[in-house]
Amino acid sequence: MLAAASDDHLVLLEYVHRRTLDAQLDRARRAVPGSYEHGESPIFARLRSQLDDYFRGERTEFDLPLLTPGTPFQERVWNALRGIPHGSTTSYGRLATSIGQPEAVRAVARANGDNRVAIIIPCHRVIGADGSLTGYGGGLWRKKKFLEMEARGHKLSLFDPG
Repeated sequence: MLAAASDDHLVLLEYVHRRTLDAQLDRARRAVPGSYEHGESPIFARLRSQLDDYFRGERTEFDLPLLTPGTPFQERVWNALRGIPHGSTTSYGRLATSIGQPEAVRAVARANGDNRVAIIIPCHRVIGADGSLTGYGGGLWRKKKFLEMEARGHKLSLFDPG
């Protein structure tokens, strides 16, 4: 994975083999202007630690400071994504309803795909209305593994925020 951060905020966490990585990097640069250089950030140590805890099944929520500006609509979708509990899934339609725009299912799916902070903003918890696994920038196989991992010891439930 590729991460970008200032000294104070995580800006991007993305899969290096993602087909749209360059577009995600461009979006991050436009949203958070500055000089992107190879190096360390104090945020990276916290990110590594929290991801390690997550993958060991010891963390269900992240508390990293994020800087992920987008359109007001995108930000509403990303905030709603963060409200999907660990071990749960929801559909694009339910997510659209939860932000007060039930007719905006495709726009919600697009905003979901524009999420620049994989895993931390859990876009992998959104599935099709029929329960099928649908698009995921990290690959459907990863999405399936995340959902299986999160469901261990829990009954995977459908989260209805509305």
